[in-house]
Amino acid sequence: MNLRHLEHWLALADCGSFSRAAEKLHITQSALSRSIQALELELGGALVDRIGKKNELTALGHSVLARARRIVQEAAELQHGAALLQEGGLGHLRVGLGAGPGAMLMTPWLLHMAQNHPGVKVSISRGATELQLMQLRERQLDALVIDVRRVVPAPDLHLEMFVDMRAGFLCRRGHPLLTDAPQSVKFEALLDYPMASSPLSPEVSRIMVEHYGAQADPAAMITLQCEDLASLIAVTRQTDAVFLGILGAAQAELTSGDLFELKMEPPFRSGARLSLITLAGRSELPIMAEFRRFVAAHLTDREAIPA
Repeated sequence: MNLRHLEHWLALADCGSFSRAAEKLHITQSALSRSIQALELELGGALVDRIGKKNELTALGHSVLARARRIVQEAAELQHGAALLQEGGLGHLRVGLGAGPGAMLMTPWLLHMAQNHPGVKVSISRGATELQLMQLRERQLDALVIDVRRVVPAPDLHLEMFVDMRAGFLCRRGHPLLTDAPQSVKFEALLDYPMASSPLSPEVSRIMVEHYGAQADPAAMITLQCEDLASLIAVTRQTDAVFLGILGAAQAELTSGDLFELKMEPPFRSGARLSLITLAGRSELPIMAEFRRFVAAHLTDREAIPA
């Protein structure tokens, strides 16, 4: 199958007319028409109904469109990757990070690349899981590191490198909860203070309610919410807010003694399951191998959820 014919077909489908598509491709309308006809002949049916100046995709045209787009995108990535290898380059990596992975990986990864691969372009995206999955599928991102408990399984997603991260409740040094109940804390006592957390998966929300009752429903309990755990941790250090999230995100503050984990009664046993996610079957640029090694090295040494 001729790749150029597919490119011409995509331009026609996107532009909606032969004249605009031909102008976009910098070819004549007759050349575009011959290219589309050749593709139709090869596929055994019409891709577009020509109704005067109006063009409508046929059923075959709609079925071919998504596949053709993937083929053309893969070919472009393959050519780009081959060119980078010939030039000795690693490529441009666009990564999406969830709240926890962003707190643990973003700054170390940027430092690593600046120190070891200063000529490589790196982009990091933060945001809601649903948005990042859409960006991955539209090839605006090359990989994600997110909590798979917030991901609906799908055949186009390749999940690897699962790491369970323990979560807990944290408060600042000198917090009233530490002085009033140094041994253990009842959940009801937390409700007197602001609760800071990133959006939680339905599974974790269910576990919260099972542990501590309806009062622990995150939709009602959480008062300070954002995807940036670094900001939530900073607020927790400076106020009486209580942080709920994976402990690895606050490792430096726990080590320095600026934050303390609250010992809950009953104990809180939950967390996040982090995974590296890419599009199944998509060709990868050389820099992905470096990122994969980095993620494995920086997530495996964290404290796992106890059995």
